[in-house]
Amino acid sequence: MKRIGLFLATNLSILIVLGIVLNLTGAHRFMTEEGLDLQVLLVFSAIIGFGGSFISLLISKPIAKFTTKARVIDPEAPANAREAWLLQTVYQFADRAQIGRPEVAIYEGAPNAFATGAFKNSALVAVSTGLLQTMTEEEVAAVLGHEVAHVANGDMVTLTLIQGVLNTFVVFFARIVGYFVDKVILKNDRGLGIGYFAAVIVAEIIFGLIASIIVAWFSRQREFRADEGSARLMQSREPMIKALARLGNLNPGELPRSFEASGISGGRAFSALFSTHPPIEQRIAALRDLK
Repeated sequence: MKRIGLFLATNLSILIVLGIVLNLTGAHRFMTEEGLDLQVLLVFSAIIGFGGSFISLLISKPIAKFTTKARVIDPEAPANAREAWLLQTVYQFADRAQIGRPEVAIYEGAPNAFATGAFKNSALVAVSTGLLQTMTEEEVAAVLGHEVAHVANGDMVTLTLIQGVLNTFVVFFARIVGYFVDKVILKNDRGLGIGYFAAVIVAEIIFGLIASIIVAWFSRQREFRADEGSARLMQSREPMIKALARLGNLNPGELPRSFEASGISGGRAFSALFSTHPPIEQRIAALRDLK
């Protein structure tokens, strides 16, 4: 319930900010007496599409910490030897990947880990207590390498750009469909009727599902790259193979929806098309095929 509340609150805040921007720019005035102004509608759609994606990216670190209740390890005073080892391992990988040293955090939960943040040099890498308790040190290091590789590859920014483009087209074409239904099919000539708003909602749901499939496909591809990145950072593919094999026998911890694509495992997928992570067997096979 808390996750749903936080999700709704975050989106409400984004909508308020975007509403102010739209009022200042006038980009929301895409309806004219002659019909749709497609150029203005495209600007409106881009502001909504990219604005929502980038605001979500910019606040991803604090939202991740809050929703998972992650505790950031103090680099100056780690609480114990394990925390010191986590810091040292992540920092070594970050140095090898030539990125800034990220914050390192631990959160309570079943086996999983994630990385998030808007910038390569100020990211967050978090690992669950369940992962630390069920994996060997070598396997945990491989998972940390996987997450650092996500940061080094700029995966969060890449997926944000993809989501922004797709959101833009969803908003744009949904309103064209709404206008067509209202004016052509229902022949409404008195402003915007209920047919427009109903059609826009239905079209956004349909186009949004299609966009989700595309984003999920890109997410699956970047998982292979992060696995390969872990192997290169550790100078061996075996630790990552072992970590994936062990993870395949565990129940991966569920992450909040907004961070699921950043985890080491995607959890339960609605279907293969919507899964953000490839099957573990495919990931292991891809690692074995590395040259």
